Amino acid sequence: MEFAKVSTQSLVMMGLTALLGIALPIVVVLIWKIRKKEPMTTILIGAATFLLFALVLEKPIQNVIIFPTAMGLPDHAVSRFINARPLLWAFLVGLFPGVFEETGRLVAFKTVLRKRRNRETSISHGLGHGCFEAMFLIGVTYIEYIALGIMINTGTFSGLIDQAAAQAPDAIGQLTAIADQLAAFSAGNMALVLVERVFAVLYHVGASIIVFYACKDRKRFWLYPLAVILHTALDFIAALTMVNLFNPSPVVLEVIVVVFGILTFLGAYFLLYRKDRPKMEEIL
Repeated sequence: MEFAKVSTQSLVMMGLTALLGIALPIVVVLIWKIRKKEPMTTILIGAATFLLFALVLEKPIQNVIIFPTAMGLPDHAVSRFINARPLLWAFLVGLFPGVFEETGRLVAFKTVLRKRRNRETSISHGLGHGCFEAMFLIGVTYIEYIALGIMINTGTFSGLIDQAAAQAPDAIGQLTAIADQLAAFSAGNMALVLVERVFAVLYHVGASIIVFYACKDRKRFWLYPLAVILHTALDFIAALTMVNLFNPSPVVLEVIVVVFGILTFLGAYFLLYRKDRPKMEEIL
C-alpha cells in the first residue's frame, strides 16, 4: 500500500504544534497560579482527574464495550449491536467522557479538594484538567504524528498497517486516514487545532465551576448532571461527524466547539463564580 510523502514543511508544522501544545498550557497555568497565589496541588489534582478518569478508567472500559477489536480483543454481541447503529454509537461515544470526566470532578471536589472552598479552586482545577488534556492530546499526539510521518517517508509505515491487519483490523481505517491527514498538514491545520484546544480548555474551566458549586451547595447538586449533559452533548456532536451523520466543514465544527466553550464558561462564570458568597451550606 502506497502513501503520499509527508513534506518537511508539514513535519515542521507538526513539531511546532506539539511545542505550542505543551508550552502554552504551562504558561497559562503559571500565570494563573502567580496572579491568584493558588496552590499548585489544586491544578495538579485537576490534571490527575483527567488522567485517572479519562485515560485510566474511561478509555479502556469504552474500548472493551465499543471497540474490542481495536484492542486486539474478540468482537462480541454488545459491540456488534452498538456499531451497527451509528446514532447509538455516537451517543455512547459522547456519554462515556461526559459521565467519567464530570464524575471525576465531583469525586475530586468531594474528597481531596473538600476543604478548599474558595471559588478560585474551581478554576484551578479546570485549568489543570483542561491544560493537561491539551498537552496530552496535542503534545503527545503530534509527537506520534511526526514519528508516523517519518515512517511514511522511509517506507516502514506499511509494516504498521500489516501489523494492524493481523492484530487490530478496526485500526486500519484510522491509520490510513491519519496518513492522508499528515500529508496535507499545514499552518491552517495547526491554527485550527490550537484554537479548538483553547476553547476546549475554556469549556473545562466552565465545567469545573459548575461541578464545584454542585458540591459546595447541596441545593445545587443538579448542576452535576447538567455538567454531564453538556459534556455528552459536545462530544456527541463530534462523534456524529465520525459516522457521517453530521458533516460540517472543519471550520464549522471548530466554530461549534468555540461557541460551546464560550457559552459554558460565561454561564458558569457569571451565574455561579461571580455570584459566590462567603457563606454557603456545607458540602454533603
